[in-house]
Amino acid sequence: MSEPSFLPEARAYRLRNARVPGAFLTGGVPAGAILDGDACALIDIVVADGVIAGLLPAGSSPDTLPAADLAGRQAWPRLVDAHTHLDKGHTVARTPNPDGDFPGARDATTADRTRHWDAEDLRRRMAYGLACAFAHGTGAIRTHLDSQDSAGEGALRDQAATTWAVFREMRAAWAGRIALQGVGLTPIDAYATAYGRRLADLIAESDGLIGGVTRPTGGLHGGALAEIDALLDRLFGLARERNLDVDLHVDETGDPAAASLDAVARATLRHGYEGRVTCGHCCSLALQPDAQASGTIARVAEAGIRIVTLPTVNMYLQDRQRGRTPRWRGVAPVQELMAAGVPVMVAGDNCRDAFYAYGDHDMLDTFRASVRILHLDHPLAGAPALAGPVPGAMMGLPHAGTIREGAPADLILLPARSLNEVVARPHADRIVVVAGRAIAARRPAYEALSGEAAPW
Repeated sequence: MSEPSFLPEARAYRLRNARVPGAFLTGGVPAGAILDGDACALIDIVVADGVIAGLLPAGSSPDTLPAADLAGRQAWPRLVDAHTHLDKGHTVARTPNPDGDFPGARDATTADRTRHWDAEDLRRRMAYGLACAFAHGTGAIRTHLDSQDSAGEGALRDQAATTWAVFREMRAAWAGRIALQGVGLTPIDAYATAYGRRLADLIAESDGLIGGVTRPTGGLHGGALAEIDALLDRLFGLARERNLDVDLHVDETGDPAAASLDAVARATLRHGYEGRVTCGHCCSLALQPDAQASGTIARVAEAGIRIVTLPTVNMYLQDRQRGRTPRWRGVAPVQELMAAGVPVMVAGDNCRDAFYAYGDHDMLDTFRASVRILHLDHPLAGAPALAGPVPGAMMGLPHAGTIREGAPADLILLPARSLNEVVARPHADRIVVVAGRAIAARRPAYEALSGEAAPW
């Protein structure tokens, strides 16, 4: 299974004896298919002209078609990264965060953005990140784009205009390979200014989403801003005027007094924006008293808010103090949110920058880490949905992260038979399939970031 030639070259073929997690079969498990203990279905996948033409019980596909036999190994859809930062990626070497904490990350990012983020720099790093994601089998990405008023940083350019122009270029260049969405990212108090209105216009012109962080410019997440309700009303007003969905960074802190998520839920209901709001991080919710957290979760469910948890990055950032071992995992209370009916998804967030020094834009790796960090196991059956159909639906991409008839034959073929084997090993030998064909793309060498030639 390690070579692209494993797949037939024919216009139409079948993948026999594929084991597909039921969470990915959003059109239903084929009648008669056998389910294993992980709720994975043993099926044949018929591919024709780059599309999934049929899903049948294993052994029942027409033997007139050429076939590749997966022998009970896993077939997944390409995964969805619903929250990342392509514009920040791969800056850690030139502008490190010596303490590895949130204040250091904020300050290092500001310094790097001011010194380096021209169009050429953004283009090179964003293209590198997309190439990594594509090679690993990611089919859709929502990236937050730093859109602060750069005049306050001493910059000589309009950073938001530069960044969004490169984003539009990347979205066009990668169309057909990765579906790309952009979210404006700025401290929420910017929306109370004339700049905030100009930014909302730029986002609308770029077919993006309005977003931000529920903290003031230059500040940290913590106790809710005194003016949070007025600022949210301003943001939602700008969103409604332009028919924009909303995606916010919320309460990325271990301070239990940070309760912006509840304010966002109330604003969503106040403005009739149910089902159009996504909130990322929501870390402090895990440390609040049970009654307070339960009340917020109920309002989040009523408002139809979707929650993105970023386990690898928030384990890295939260509760970090030099010389002291962290006492908590830094993540949102995912199991309680899901029990209340809130759509929850996992995503990669930052990659090799001041907020997270590691990563490779690999959503399968993020999924595997998330299972362990969030205890999404015992049973594992529902966990794959958090990296597939749930974020795909949130992005308005009905086929993303799914395996169903009529969908593009975009797959990841894994040398693993069970979900336990998926989680247990990194799977560098996966086969990524786009429109029915195994891709030849490989992860770019690190030297590509600086224009150097790789030694092999």
